[in-house]
Amino acid sequence: MAKFYTLGCYTAKGLGGFVSNPSTDRKAATSALAASVGAKVTQYSGLRGKYDFMAVIEGTFEQAAAAAMVAVSSGAVSDFTILEDVNLNEIAKTAQKMASSYKEPGK
Repeated sequence: MAKFYTLGCYTAKGLGGFVSNPSTDRKAATSALAASVGAKVTQYSGLRGKYDFMAVIEGTFEQAAAAAMVAVSSGAVSDFTILEDVNLNEIAKTAQKMASSYKEPGK
């Protein structure tokens, strides 16, 4: 399975949920959402900065994107970003093989 780092911001509606229930467990809720389609949340953290939360999801891109679709369409989350974990060494090996075939524009 692939690993995805998801980042997002809570909207006023989402933050209001925390105010009305400060003990809400977002890792449990996010884990249940992912598990409903066979994905797994391995980490969930609240953040200080541009984003309010980060979740690490193991699964397919479609599963991570569907989680984003559900969260954003609820109105509680915005600015959802999905980043895929990649092996830079494997990418570089592939790029090395391709480099001799590349032709610059105009050449």
